[in-house]
Amino acid sequence: MIHTVEKRDGRIVGYNEEKIKAAIRKAMLATETGEDESLIQKISDRIGMYGEERMTVEEIQDRVEFELMKSSRKDVAKRYIAYRDQRSIARKAKTRDMFLEIINAKNNDITRENANMNTDSPAGMMMKFSTETTKPFVDDYLLSPEVKEALKNNYIHIHDKDYYPTKSLTCVQHPLDNILSNGFVAGHGESRPAKRIETASVIACISLETAQNEMHGGQSIPAFDFYLAPYVRSSFIEEIKNLEDLTGEDLKDLYNVEIKDFIKKDLNGLSGKERMIQHSINKTVERVHQAMEAFIHNMNTIHSRGGNQVVFSSINYGTDTSAEGRCVIREILNSTYEGVGNGATAIFPIQIWKKKRGVSYLPEDPNYDLYKLACKVSARRFFPNFLNLDASFNHSEDWKAEDPKRFIHEVATMGCRTRVFENRFGEKTSIGRGNLSFTTINIVRLALECRNIEDKSRRIDKFFEKLDKVLELTARQLDERFQFQKTALAKQFPLVMTSLWNHASILKPNETIEKVINQGTLGIGFIGLAETLIALTGKHHGESEESQELGLKIVTYMRDRANEFSNRYGHNYSILATPAEGLSGKFTKVDRKAYGEIPGITDKNYYTNSNHIPVYYHCSPRHKAKIEAPYHDLTRGGHIFYVEIDGDATHNEEAIMQIVDLMDQYNLGYGSVNHNRNHCPKCGYENASKDDRHCPKCGSKFETIQRITGYLVGTTDRWNSGKLAELHDRVVHN
Repeated sequence: MIHTVEKRDGRIVGYNEEKIKAAIRKAMLATETGEDESLIQKISDRIGMYGEERMTVEEIQDRVEFELMKSSRKDVAKRYIAYRDQRSIARKAKTRDMFLEIINAKNNDITRENANMNTDSPAGMMMKFSTETTKPFVDDYLLSPEVKEALKNNYIHIHDKDYYPTKSLTCVQHPLDNILSNGFVAGHGESRPAKRIETASVIACISLETAQNEMHGGQSIPAFDFYLAPYVRSSFIEEIKNLEDLTGEDLKDLYNVEIKDFIKKDLNGLSGKERMIQHSINKTVERVHQAMEAFIHNMNTIHSRGGNQVVFSSINYGTDTSAEGRCVIREILNSTYEGVGNGATAIFPIQIWKKKRGVSYLPEDPNYDLYKLACKVSARRFFPNFLNLDASFNHSEDWKAEDPKRFIHEVATMGCRTRVFENRFGEKTSIGRGNLSFTTINIVRLALECRNIEDKSRRIDKFFEKLDKVLELTARQLDERFQFQKTALAKQFPLVMTSLWNHASILKPNETIEKVINQGTLGIGFIGLAETLIALTGKHHGESEESQELGLKIVTYMRDRANEFSNRYGHNYSILATPAEGLSGKFTKVDRKAYGEIPGITDKNYYTNSNHIPVYYHCSPRHKAKIEAPYHDLTRGGHIFYVEIDGDATHNEEAIMQIVDLMDQYNLGYGSVNHNRNHCPKCGYENASKDDRHCPKCGSKFETIQRITGYLVGTTDRWNSGKLAELHDRVVHN
């Protein structure tokens, strides 16, 4: 006798004979003879009585076919078989259509989900085939029914769901000093310790690329200047040794000579050891510059993930005040300013200037000259972005100016915005840690469900009631994914779980990663605060103090619940201001279909990213900073502040400095400046005109650099419809 049924998605449900009756009846009604209730009952009784205790849907349908074929109603059997075939074809048709769109390189939101991925290439197609067929597997076999229902109803989005079965983690901040000093083994390759700046640069690239293939998110170096500084000195010593070989003199006393700054100077007028020192400095600066050029070039050409995507890389720097560290900073900035190839803006690595009073921000600070250079470079190349170490929530009580390893206690960020710093299970640091996974809540959907409640107070109370339920579900879903991730074996991640992740060195290859995985964070993201507030109050937070108050109340509530979840589940939960790219229009399409086109809410092809003021809202940079700043303390899983400026920024680095000043004044954590930059790939000509599509010198089509979330894209051809609509709506802040 049948008791339970295994459905196609793997769920086990109770046996229900009414479903069998309904299917047979439908087949009968499609025949000329029509319905025969007694035969329906007879067949359903036989199947239920003589079946196995647990059967699959397919097995039961096979039995129905068999019983119908035995009966006098062969016409019904034929209809039933045809009906089954039609259902099977319908289930496959969706996948077939999707595959054809990928094969034909159609420009749509499936193939343009990630602007950093070339899905038109063979490797990109293979990646997309894998992605789109893996997601249904996750739905069917790895998610709980409640989570599947929330996904179906557009309440949540699980990021990197296609990587769910791999048990991989999202991202990590590389402890590059460990790798440079000790080397590493990953897969079939082996890297020896670095001895000179060129080798250190290459190993940094290899570390980022190798880890990218073991993870589904970005890779970052948290203290690029500190890590590479020792190899500036070792390269200088090599140059001194070259002079020893040339002259036959013993120059060991020059190996560790004090150098105030590695600056190239003319040798005229210099003699003796002074000339030797300056000659070696000049040669070292040239080598550092070439090494930084090579690093940037490699990060824009080395592909990962099956050969269709460059490494999603970031580097943090700016606070090493040693002569060697300053040399690294200066030359990475100079190389970035020059551009790659025919003067093009480098898309990766995302560069992040660590701004700190007393170190790298004020005129009296030792790295102020490099800060000014960073602003000049950002005015032309969009990078570096700016990380505010002076923000109250970015402080560490362990940071000491005299500590040569103070970078351990400095927050670092992924370029997209992901932030990891606080830690319930170890040292408060960014190094060797990252995000494990994150899920975004569609708070706009919750507000839409409450929109027609006339009493505002009841409307808002109902919203919080719904928000609480979805927060509970999201925290549980992230824990479920964590429980799955922690069963991975260390050997599955040969670099990450030997040399990168905090405490991973204690793991044996066949051990699970459970002992160390809690060093990471679980991110609860959100999208569309602006549209949520319009639905609840009629205005967004940029135009109404009442709405701003409610917006802060909503995100504070989310932050407080995340802290509760951390205690309950024993994880590092954090609230993330979601960097929506593929998601920017996904939620909106479904909600518009359900609720229609509502002005200010569903009338565009995207929801506003996280807690930002809408991109179409005209306001000053100061107003934007004042409104968005309080959310940065609440979203410690990651956040970013953008300002759009007009004109040719290359002649206005002061504008960049003014934005950083706003970050300092309003306690913003991380920010960047957007502006227009056209580049001719043929002749190298650049301008900032928004009207020019072709180079006025040679007529070639311009490449127009744009920032999509936290990273740059050299062409909008790979942008999805939601982000293209958002780009079109962006206005200048002045």
